[in-house]
Amino acid sequence: MAVFLLDTTVIVDALNGKNARSEFLSALIAQRNLLACCSINITEVFAGLRPKELEVTQAFLQSLKYYEVSWDIARFAGDLQRQWRGKGLTLSLPDVTIAAVAITHRLTLLTDNRKHFPMPELLLQPLP
Repeated sequence: MAVFLLDTTVIVDALNGKNARSEFLSALIAQRNLLACCSINITEVFAGLRPKELEVTQAFLQSLKYYEVSWDIARFAGDLQRQWRGKGLTLSLPDVTIAAVAITHRLTLLTDNRKHFPMPELLLQPLP
């Protein structure tokens, strides 16, 4: 069993029935894996939410294992952003925070945006 932290793009695709994400996530669950999110995902999803989508979206997000962004994780995210900026790569605060959650808890990140997550210590799962 593995725990997969979902990038927001994966959540949005699953909610909108795009890129066969729902089927892919269902297959992971059938294999006894867990799906997870963090506060960044919830913030990003709700920022783009239309009122008619509230019930389904909230039910989906609440079905995921939730990981807090603790003080230590927030600091780690800031450290990651600073380190990569020093290498000439500007990463967004949401992306480094998601990466920090995944690295801290040893979760596998599901994302379509691999270039946003260049950290070698980050476990990434290829998406179909």
